[in-house]
Order: sequence, then C-alpha cells, then structure tokens
Amino acid sequence: MFIYEKKLQYPVKIARPNPKLAKVIISQVGGPDGELGASMRYLNQRYSMPYDELKGLLTDIGTEELGHMEMVAAIIHQLTREMSSEEIIRSGLDTYFVDHTAGVYPTAASGFPWSAASMAVKGDVLADLNEDLAAEQKARVTYDNILRLSDDPDVTNVIRYLREREIVHYQRFGEGLRRAIDRMNEKNLYIVNPSFDRG
Repeated sequence: MFIYEKKLQYPVKIARPNPKLAKVIISQVGGPDGELGASMRYLNQRYSMPYDELKGLLTDIGTEELGHMEMVAAIIHQLTREMSSEEIIRSGLDTYFVDHTAGVYPTAASGFPWSAASMAVKGDVLADLNEDLAAEQKARVTYDNILRLSDDPDVTNVIRYLREREIVHYQRFGEGLRRAIDRMNEKNLYIVNPSFDRG
C-alpha cells in the first residue's frame, strides 16, 4: 500500500515558460530511460524478487520514481503554460500540440510514445538487478544531456536534484546486488549453474 503525500519531493517553480526546453525534458517522463519506465520496471520486478529486503528496495525506489515523474511533469507543465501560437510553432512543439495540446503525454523527446517494451523484467535476481544498475546510469546520462541544454536555473536545480537521486539509486542497487549474490552463495546458488553449464 502506498501513502501519497500531496507535495513534490523537491519544489518546482519555473518562472519563465520555455516550450523548446519542455520538448527535450519530456523524455524523462516517457522516454526509454525515463521515470515512468523506471517505476514500472521496479514495481513489477519486486513480485519475483525472493529476498524481502530487496523486494522492499524495489518498492521504495519504484515509488520514488513515480514521485520523480511527477516532478518532471510539473516542469513540463510550467514550461508550456500560456503558450502563444507563435511560441508553439517556433519551439517545434506544434505536432505534439496538435495531438495533446499542453497535456503531459508520456513520450520520448524523439516523439515515440512510452511503451512497456522499453522496460525489462526478467524474473531473475541477477539479471533484474544488473538491468536496474544500467537503467539508473542511463537515466543519469539523460539528465546530464538535459543539463547541457538548459540555461534556466529554475529547471537545472530540479534536474540536478533528480540526477543525484539516480546516483543514489545506482548505489542502492549495487548494494542490493552484492546482498543477493551473498544470499545465493550461502545456498550454493552460484551465478554459474553447473547442471546447466555441463549439459
């Protein structure tokens, strides 16, 4: 069960609308390495996780990623408020606007809508945790790229915060992977399975 606190994890207060910047930031809602995919990945991986502490880790980080999606959506909403027709066309947001007006639709910056095909749930402890480590690094790189494109301190402060959280998640998943390997080794469930490998 989730308890929802009706405030953002980090305040989002964008003074200056900038639909061109919103067009790239939207990738962190529905892009292949965005927050929606991350939250769905972790919240679904937890069902097949055999270790309670790691199931809890997946639940905690998956829930936090939903909060991050809210923050990115708030940035996009504030960057696209009260756009004139000229601003919409000049920013290149016209094709998006035709389909979604100023709604926050989960899509990549390239225009591809979010798909569950971008998330990995294998049901194997080692495969899933390694996927999670990679996912956090890919999200960090996407935030790095956004920081290179943003000159608005109201935006970059929030993006830096989100980037830092990706690094913390990476560290937690690294600890989780080490715990999982230790637990598996205690039961002689080694990464290499002799019965398969000899076969």
